[in-house]
Amino acid sequence: AIRWYMLANAQPWDNLKFDLKGVEEVQRKFFGTLFNTYSFFALYANVDSFSHKEESIPYDQRPEIDRWILSLLNSLIKTVDESFADYDPTKAARAIQTFVDENLSNWYVRLCRRRFWKGEYSHDKIAAYQTLFECLNTLSKLIAPIAPYYADRLYSDLQKATKFEVSESVHLSDFPLVKNDIVNKDLEQTMELAQNLSSMILSLRKKESLKVRQPLQKVMVPVLDPVFKRQLQHVEELILSEVNVKELHYLEENDSTKLVKQIKPNFKNLGRKAGPLMKQVAAKVGEFGPKEIEIIELEGRVELSLGNESFELLLEDVEINPVDIPGWLVLSEGRLTVALDITLSPELIEEGIAREFVNRLQNLRKELNFDVTDKIEVEVKSSAEIWDAISNFKDYICAEILATGLVESKSAKLPYSIEIEEKTIEININKIA
Repeated sequence: AIRWYMLANAQPWDNLKFDLKGVEEVQRKFFGTLFNTYSFFALYANVDSFSHKEESIPYDQRPEIDRWILSLLNSLIKTVDESFADYDPTKAARAIQTFVDENLSNWYVRLCRRRFWKGEYSHDKIAAYQTLFECLNTLSKLIAPIAPYYADRLYSDLQKATKFEVSESVHLSDFPLVKNDIVNKDLEQTMELAQNLSSMILSLRKKESLKVRQPLQKVMVPVLDPVFKRQLQHVEELILSEVNVKELHYLEENDSTKLVKQIKPNFKNLGRKAGPLMKQVAAKVGEFGPKEIEIIELEGRVELSLGNESFELLLEDVEINPVDIPGWLVLSEGRLTVALDITLSPELIEEGIAREFVNRLQNLRKELNFDVTDKIEVEVKSSAEIWDAISNFKDYICAEILATGLVESKSAKLPYSIEIEEKTIEININKIA
């Protein structure tokens, strides 16, 4: 962790003010995340007795999420190999960190969890295991020059269970080679769009203290150009699932629903560039209407005519902020804008209660040391409002918590209790033999 901290924060020949908290952050955010990813893989691989004995599923026959992470993995191999060749371990370490934290753990594994723990040992599940194994196996080799002991343990544990490679140590194995036919930049950009929009919508939820388990009805996104629309349509379902919103509305140029935006000069940037022209530039920006704002957002620049002079105004020279619509929250970051409907109908509230109930039951299963595959029966004693929500979403709840029975109890007292919306719910949960 110390070696990684020092190389990721500064070039070896540069001075570095040592900070123990920085080392702890590396332990937690990088090595901890990588360990948790391996632990997740190992848990379900052991449940399904995965040992990579099946024929490798061809790249073009794997789901798109697998093709995306493998494309990103091969882009990472290229970056890391070139960085080490250029004696730039800092760039290599940072690229690996970003891949592990933002893409592999926080996106791929999280979105694919159901593929690992649900259903039969199918073609789709095998593809998920093989993809995650390839990512972990490759990462052990990429991190080996900086974290030799951790890399060797990760590599050895993977090979011990699968015999996939014959090398006795990661340091005796070949460094990964880029598979250029697997790199798909359009797919990487499309998924990056999904990640950015999801992050913006989740920020709006946080601003309003709306938990992700509470479903919302609609989000609106202005269409920037045909390529943007095609990419967004491609990942629409993924975004809606990630942020728990029912529908996505595309705001076209001729759409009657318009998001109003305000623009003002970024004086910190403009002060250095405009100098004596500052007042004239600021006045021109103040005259901008929706059309001019749209042009600078799309093209990143606009030419201003200031009498006998001209001035190139860049996107970073201005601050563009959307105006909230009643009942909606609006956010802009760079070229992207989202508007989120935060109105809660009775049906949405009920579904939110059902999702919270699933979360509490899953936690209770863990506390009782139930196996991930154990089937259960559940008794519930609650207020009429909570029970109505549970019974209306009974099929969904049973499927999520692996329950064969979910009934309202008339008993005087049940052994366990949970809280939802500051209301206490009594629970009895029995494992089916």
